[in-house]
Amino acid sequence: MAFQQGLSGLNSSSKALDVTSNNIANASTVGFKTSAAHFADVYAASLSGGGASQVGIGTSVSSIVQQYTQGNITTTSNPLDVAINGAGFYRMAKDGAVMYSRTGQFHLDANGFMVNDAGANVTGYSANANGIITPTTPSALQISMADIPPQVTGSTSKGVAAQLNLDSTKSVPATAWTSPVGVNTPQTDTYNYSTATTIYDTLGNPHTMTMYFVRGTPTAAEALAGATGAWDVHYQVDGTAEANVTSSPSRLTFNSSGTLLSTTPIAGFSINLNGVMANLGKANNAASPLTFNMDFNKTTQYGSSFSVSALSQDGYAAGHIAGMSIGKDGIVQGNYSNGQTRNLAQIVLANFANPNGLMAVGNNAWVETAASGQPLVGAPNSGTLGVLQSGAIEESNVDLTAELVNMIVQQRNYQASSQSIKTQDQIMQTLVNLR
Repeated sequence: MAFQQGLSGLNSSSKALDVTSNNIANASTVGFKTSAAHFADVYAASLSGGGASQVGIGTSVSSIVQQYTQGNITTTSNPLDVAINGAGFYRMAKDGAVMYSRTGQFHLDANGFMVNDAGANVTGYSANANGIITPTTPSALQISMADIPPQVTGSTSKGVAAQLNLDSTKSVPATAWTSPVGVNTPQTDTYNYSTATTIYDTLGNPHTMTMYFVRGTPTAAEALAGATGAWDVHYQVDGTAEANVTSSPSRLTFNSSGTLLSTTPIAGFSINLNGVMANLGKANNAASPLTFNMDFNKTTQYGSSFSVSALSQDGYAAGHIAGMSIGKDGIVQGNYSNGQTRNLAQIVLANFANPNGLMAVGNNAWVETAASGQPLVGAPNSGTLGVLQSGAIEESNVDLTAELVNMIVQQRNYQASSQSIKTQDQIMQTLVNLR
């Protein structure tokens, strides 16, 4: 019987060596998960049952179990390399088949689909034209490389917002303000301060709007309302006539605490772009007039020097994609040449009640089986799913030192099993030679 026991030991040790060799061979395979051979003893079945003195008939490999522990994360220079930190698998699709992987070495194919090195598509949720992502059934992610259209200033209620401080110690200029005509700039002794911002028309053409702040004197009605300081804000667009800005000048009044009391006008700020372009000797193809809100709500009049704390507006020019980034929640975001960002898609992850029930199919992929249970699909960093790290990969979790020790152990087991067969052979030879 020792022949059968020794033979089972040889077979089991050989299979364990196969597992160890496979682990060592994949020590540098991104996303690879190490495996371990589990053994079980073998006993002969008996109708009458077995007693305490029953001798086993060897061993067998009961299962080969993969260890889904976290691998080390290493950074790369590719923003489409993505590592999972935590639980979950990428949901991949190829030729109608769905598979799962921990390898996040992705790139874009000729049609803009996000794929891995085996040509399988990364799946997730796509964004609409406004960058809004709605979770639906995951599908292959196709990243749009199209330019984003321009947005005219005033497309939202924000318009142009300015946060300034106007020095309360300044006096009314000695020379009265004279509105510029044609293409001309005002004399420097007719205003106290100036600042400028870029605004955009419906075609995304930039225009420079310059604001000139002129200290004034509160009217009787303004003084009655509590105003102790007043400023007129005159406007020029692209250095052309002030008359092209039909809302110029604006009027700002402040109380004795330096707080803004009123602004006129506060909405419907209007620029005659036809007049602006005519002054410049150019044709205007954008919508005219250009209207938006002017927001001076956070402007103050304190006894300190003139300063611009914030100056923003809600328009921008057309832009082409200049780069991409992937957030920890799996959202793929496009970065555009006009300084804008927009959500393009979201990568999803899947997890299983029993990951060891997955069946490996090669190319760093597994497929669902009855033993694994159905996939639980969701966005990264939700529930039990891990987070993503862009520009990084998850290394193999193979411990080479441990695997080399395992190899020595299995080699000794193999040698010992062969010795039991050799000893049984010698015993049989002794019996055969009895006379």
